[in-house]
Amino acid sequence: MGRKSGSLLNYIIVRLLLTIPMVFILLTMVFVLLRVIPGDPAQAMLGTHASAAVIDQLREQMGLNQPILVQYGHYLADVVRGNLGVSFRFKVPVWDLIKHRLTATMELVIFGFIVAVVIGVAIGVFSANRRKTVWDFVGNVYGILTYAFPIFWLGIMAQIFFAVKLGWLPTGGRFPGALVPPATHTGLYLIDSLIEGRPDKFVVALRHLVLPGTVLGIAISGIFARMVRTNMLQTLKSDYVVAARARGVKERWVGLRHGLKNALVPVVTVLGLQFAILLGGAVLTETTFNWPGLGNFLVQRLLERDYPSVQGVVTVFALMVGAVSIIIDVINALIDPRIRY
Repeated sequence: MGRKSGSLLNYIIVRLLLTIPMVFILLTMVFVLLRVIPGDPAQAMLGTHASAAVIDQLREQMGLNQPILVQYGHYLADVVRGNLGVSFRFKVPVWDLIKHRLTATMELVIFGFIVAVVIGVAIGVFSANRRKTVWDFVGNVYGILTYAFPIFWLGIMAQIFFAVKLGWLPTGGRFPGALVPPATHTGLYLIDSLIEGRPDKFVVALRHLVLPGTVLGIAISGIFARMVRTNMLQTLKSDYVVAARARGVKERWVGLRHGLKNALVPVVTVLGLQFAILLGGAVLTETTFNWPGLGNFLVQRLLERDYPSVQGVVTVFALMVGAVSIIIDVINALIDPRIRY
């Protein structure tokens, strides 16, 4: 028992150490790309009519007149200390701008992830149990189309149909401006509404979340559907499945108890990657639906060349993806004892 615990602990330590260079490389790439793309933060803030002297003065205040290596050293030193810098645009710490938007993004991503898993697993199981039928073909086409269609296009189509034509759901936003949002406990409006004992606010928050969250989930559900189908077809050919059928177990229970249970194990290994894809999709989804999260904030700050804000959001995204990847790897190590370092 002690040897297994030590092996798992060593595995966790190695995964943590491997995450550090990944985050370092990503932050370095973002730092360099922000400074090579066209556009000057001082010019963007002051406008085209500002004089060169005023622009140079502002650049000096923002530290942009320093050598690039000096800026990079200050940036890494701040990140190590947990300091994300001060926004060029708002003149306040970047973390103060991020923390309230982080929970909005997490609520959207969690909802989208649930939708993706439910729809993807259901279609994958349905297709595997009806292999080489028209329903299997439809499931495969669904997986291809949802992966190929741009997420912003899906969002616009959903807005036109469900919000404009049918009027069932709001076109965007997280909560109507005429109402007071639920008191902040977790930052997740659905949970905070229940804590506050306001089912009416829960319904309002859910109506605003359904459309962007479902679009985000559908966009990656096809990946789950194809993986579950492939793994389930392989599992259904296994000896223990054939033995279960020979014992007279109903086909439905063979598929659910033996096929689906074992087919989901490989899916767990890619959950970290899917979480990263969800965060990337959240950027476009939040912009399309005017969702007040980190993705929408990132796009706005990119347009304004607000380097510290962009770098802060990317840092938070990188740490979130790294943390989720480590958690998934630890779960895999617990499920499969062969996964060790």
